[in-house]
Amino acid sequence: MMSDPSRRRRAAITGGSSGIGLATGLMMVESGYDVVSMDVTAPQDSGLAYVRTDVRDPAMVESSMEAVVSELGGLDVLVNSAGISSVGAVEANSDEEWLASLDVNVIGVARVTRSALPHLREGEGPVVVNLASVASHTGIPNRVIYSATKGAVLAMTLAMATDYLTEGIRVNAVAPGTVDTPWVARLLDKADDPITARQALEARQPIGRLVTAQEVALAICYLADPRAGSATGTVLDVDGGMHRLAPPR
Repeated sequence: MMSDPSRRRRAAITGGSSGIGLATGLMMVESGYDVVSMDVTAPQDSGLAYVRTDVRDPAMVESSMEAVVSELGGLDVLVNSAGISSVGAVEANSDEEWLASLDVNVIGVARVTRSALPHLREGEGPVVVNLASVASHTGIPNRVIYSATKGAVLAMTLAMATDYLTEGIRVNAVAPGTVDTPWVARLLDKADDPITARQALEARQPIGRLVTAQEVALAICYLADPRAGSATGTVLDVDGGMHRLAPPR
């Protein structure tokens, strides 16, 4: 369905209360969107509307999506930003850790998208944007669970983009590098030497610094914009060159 340029677009963002999700929500509001954060915690001092959502709970996802659509008066954009991380090589993690990450990062995307689809079908210029990662397609040390889940998100994005082509629902993904967010800060706090650990994260990105949440948000907003109508099945890297560049060391 063609978008009416006179009407504000309506977006739901999982994980929208912090980090990339919050940056995206604020940028969308500045661009004329109505936005609701779907998260387990409320956004602090942002002014964003909020509906508590645990993507692990199918019944809550369904009821939360109904509340979001009621708040917004419909739905045009879904951003699947909720996710959890995990550290370790393949022998380091228990089955429970694998299942917890799969439940949030993979099945959670499916649950929320499934609940959003009936409303997106009634929306204008409907779009789903998933958060993949540089780890979706580049080997990152000691991130095997996270890499597996984000590889699944990339594959799901392409499959969903194909499935909904004829309905006019675009499905895309953004694949960030290491982003300077509270999530990364918490991981660094657990390191033996947080300063050295941060320097190592910065050094592995060819641009020599962490990606900002706003840079990722800008990519999400581009893919969500109805003017990007030919972008579907697109995976947009915002990773400081990690995936494609190999500068001399």
